[in-house]
Amino acid sequence: MSELTLPVLVEIFRECAGEPVGAGLDGDDVGDVELSVLGYDSLALLEAISQVERRYSIGMPDAETRIKTLNQFLDQANEQLVRQP
Repeated sequence: MSELTLPVLVEIFRECAGEPVGAGLDGDDVGDVELSVLGYDSLALLEAISQVERRYSIGMPDAETRIKTLNQFLDQANEQLVRQP
């Protein structure tokens, strides 16, 4: 499976939780902004994790406790994608 990219992840968050209340998600620098600053809460994160796990057929155990930014999400997901047979 191909790598999960920032634009795809942003679209997944928008599908799962709508447009953020805080800062916008457009631009390359958004990856290191904390999800809470972007306006996404833990429920949005859980829904996005679930969506990625289903779409990419991967597991992301305990990701909700370790992920604070979109780039951390990408790192976790892509690490699992690399491990797939």
